[in-house]
Amino acid sequence: MAKTELTRREREIMDILHRRGRGSAQEVLEAMKKPPSYSAVRALLRLLEERGHVRHVAQGQRYVYAPTASPSQAKKSALAHVVRTFFSGSVEQAVATLLDGSRAKLTAEELDRLAELVEKARREGR
Repeated sequence: MAKTELTRREREIMDILHRRGRGSAQEVLEAMKKPPSYSAVRALLRLLEERGHVRHVAQGQRYVYAPTASPSQAKKSALAHVVRTFFSGSVEQAVATLLDGSRAKLTAEELDRLAELVEKARREGR
């Protein structure tokens, strides 16, 4: 199952399916901002299925689609895409941007947890 980069529309469909857990082409269409035609949504779902991003089950005369990746896997994939796209693959730059631009103050517990994750990565040679 070759997983390739998603287009903006494909990413929007995947976001909808991850939020909902599953959905028909009509349900996906109704949840989209500025949706394309119904047939375009069906074609995109079929393409996503061919690439292994979604699977379907028949319910009566309609197909209901669900993501093949867990929400955890999807988060990691999406974040990796952001790091590659906007930070030239630099995790350090991405984290620095998040910390520098954070409007919310991190609690002592959150800072301790982040320090533990950094120390773990250092021990594991990452």
